[in-house]
Amino acid sequence: MALFDLLGRNWALGIIWQLSGGPMTFRELQDRCESVSPTVLNRRLKELRASLLIERGERGYQLTPLGLELFGMLEPFGTWSMTWAQHLQNEKPDQEKRS
Repeated sequence: MALFDLLGRNWALGIIWQLSGGPMTFRELQDRCESVSPTVLNRRLKELRASLLIERGERGYQLTPLGLELFGMLEPFGTWSMTWAQHLQNEKPDQEKRS
């Protein structure tokens, strides 16, 4: 349950997802996560570092081997979500007709 608690916090999954592409500085992460405040981003980075999922490297924050392993399990959700979004989009016109 501790993992679900951590990943359920605002921007935790978004940070992991963004770092899956490689290291990023604080500013780069903030730009990629658009609406995240610096305070929330800093808090999540500290929590994810304390959980050994990310670390601070020479080129910025990056996933640790544990973080990469976790992302490998989460990555299929990205593919599934694209399919789900398409189904929702296709269903939308039918729902509007019924209204």
